[in-house]
Amino acid sequence: MLSVRLVGPLPLCHLDEIRIEVAQSDDVDYTPRLAGGPTEEQVAAQVWGPLRFVPGSDGADQNGQTVARFALTVGKGRPFALERTRSPLWWDGNDREERWRDKWLNLPMRLVLSCRREGFEPWTVPYEVDVPEAPRVRFVG
Repeated sequence: MLSVRLVGPLPLCHLDEIRIEVAQSDDVDYTPRLAGGPTEEQVAAQVWGPLRFVPGSDGADQNGQTVARFALTVGKGRPFALERTRSPLWWDGNDREERWRDKWLNLPMRLVLSCRREGFEPWTVPYEVDVPEAPRVRFVG
């Protein structure tokens, strides 16, 4: 769960609209470069980070990258359901999910909050959410 709260300043009273987007969690350019590789649309649809919004829940889009825009009053909050991201479909190998989890292990979830309030210029707030540490255990048999 992710809880988004507007804590102030008190004179602000409320925000007319907040848009939350999961930002790319590393500085790698994932633009496809190989023939037969993923399309630009597939790469854009992938959430590159440890967590995403649960698709279809709380107004989240089908990829879990954004949630429906919402208003918020100072002192109030709103919860959003999260889940671990899945590896891209074009990753190969039987251990692709394991390699994907390892890539994002203990890294923060990066968000971009775009805010709007009548009488103010719109503004953007980048924010990193710490993801609880998840030890990686491998059993060798």
